[in-house]
Amino acid sequence: MVYLALLRGINVGGKNKIGMKQLKETFLRLGLESVVTYINSGNVVFVDHQTKDVLEKKLRQEIYQEYDLDIPVLIRSLTEFECLMEILPADWKNDDTMKCDVLFLESGLDEMAIMEKLTVKPGIDTALSATGVIIWSVARKNVTRSSLIKIVGTDLYKKMTVRNVNTTRKLYEMMRNI
Repeated sequence: MVYLALLRGINVGGKNKIGMKQLKETFLRLGLESVVTYINSGNVVFVDHQTKDVLEKKLRQEIYQEYDLDIPVLIRSLTEFECLMEILPADWKNDDTMKCDVLFLESGLDEMAIMEKLTVKPGIDTALSATGVIIWSVARKNVTRSSLIKIVGTDLYKKMTVRNVNTTRKLYEMMRNI
């Protein structure tokens, strides 16, 4: 099965440094196949037969042992990514006029309950959800007025990892081509 591992909070602001070459070697050492990394923020596409839960635990433990970092690892299958891509509007992008992010939620979090807590501001924010993800879009000129900015640093924020839609689309392409 094709998977994507999303590591939360690595190589941000000089903290939790892990080189992608070393990370790839860690995945290969665990017997994972066709391992490919993308950019420096902890995105790893690979093939394996184990379940998501097993892989999340195994990878988190190995990263702790190898790098002395307790980093949450979120795993998504190609099938889950296909569901995400079905609802992601083609015109949503991350550029000079629009900021659009995908919030990947830890297992067990209810995206609908989280959507209620985030309070989408009419005329400012637009949000969609699917299993395990929330997609958030805001015009660049309104970013500081967005509800999304309020979750940074909260307990909820610590239970997700965020990728912009451009990165998300590239990761999907990589998963499909592996």
